[in-house]
Amino acid sequence: MSEPMPGDVAGAPVVDVHAHVLLPQLQGAMQERDPAGFAAAGELEARRNGAESLAASGAMIRERFARLTQLPLRLADMDAQGVDVQLVSPSPSHYYPWASETDAAWVAREANRLTAELVASAPDRLVGLGLVPLQHPELVVAALDDAMIGHGLAGVEISSSAGDVELSDERLEPFWQRAAELGAVVFLHPFGCTLDERLDRFYLSNTVGQPAENAVALSHLIFSGVLDRHPGLRIIASHGGGYLPGYIGRSDHAWTVRPEAHGCREKPTSYLRRLWFDSLVHDPAVLRALVDAAGPERVLLGSDYPFDMGVDDPVERVQASGLGEDAERAILSGNAAQLFPALAEMKQAAGHRRAVGIPR
Repeated sequence: MSEPMPGDVAGAPVVDVHAHVLLPQLQGAMQERDPAGFAAAGELEARRNGAESLAASGAMIRERFARLTQLPLRLADMDAQGVDVQLVSPSPSHYYPWASETDAAWVAREANRLTAELVASAPDRLVGLGLVPLQHPELVVAALDDAMIGHGLAGVEISSSAGDVELSDERLEPFWQRAAELGAVVFLHPFGCTLDERLDRFYLSNTVGQPAENAVALSHLIFSGVLDRHPGLRIIASHGGGYLPGYIGRSDHAWTVRPEAHGCREKPTSYLRRLWFDSLVHDPAVLRALVDAAGPERVLLGSDYPFDMGVDDPVERVQASGLGEDAERAILSGNAAQLFPALAEMKQAAGHRRAVGIPR
């Protein structure tokens, strides 16, 4: 028998790190607080997505609204999927990157509070992430403290950028330092793509835009030296890190031959093993390539529950990818157990659930 991998923790719960909750009260409140900003954001969304995709997305949200908002349905779906614990983050539609300082600070506090309330309703099944107002770097540390210290959340979800703020922005240095100090999980999940109208057909705004944004954001973190300066960061990239892991050789080449691409200490390839990635790549060959590039100890189960670009059978997809038993166990359970200390307290509850025959 092979030796256990670093992320292989016996009996650890199966954890889905990419699952969302919709907070309708935030949407209504922001529309009331800043109707002009809300309308302008809607116009941008329409331009980026196109009418056909907007209509399809609206129908999808209406059809899945109950799963986004009602805990019993969420727990039943988790049971059917064989998922013991979800890492729940607010829908990225709640970023509101156009919000003023006052409104953005309020949104973060409310999102943190509401997410913590959801987690408290099922503490043996849910772990929560809050939000920070990335477009206002001077506010993000306080919002992170509010999420973790004020509400007991495991960290925060962030977009790939906000306004003129890229993840390499020097103004975010206090945030990265504080996140490392607190052991915060930072879940990188884009919302929208700055390629705008070029992606307004065929749902390219999501299918191409999201992985492109992931690749750009991760490249900012790597090339700027953020990961060198803050080696304790716990960053999970959604959508398997987008296009970057499969094409990072080009980044290595640029680091070698271009002086302006030499802001990090090592070749970009090496930083894939300082990050974590979810398994939501939609193809077994791509998942195998991600595991090969980042290491099996750096990949975690992800479903994008309950959106249509997610998958309803995340556990089965990992098991069907031909990764081997040790890698499967690490991705489904062990890696998350290493990343989230709170999961140790959930281990007993997960074992009881299996003992009474609830699907796993």
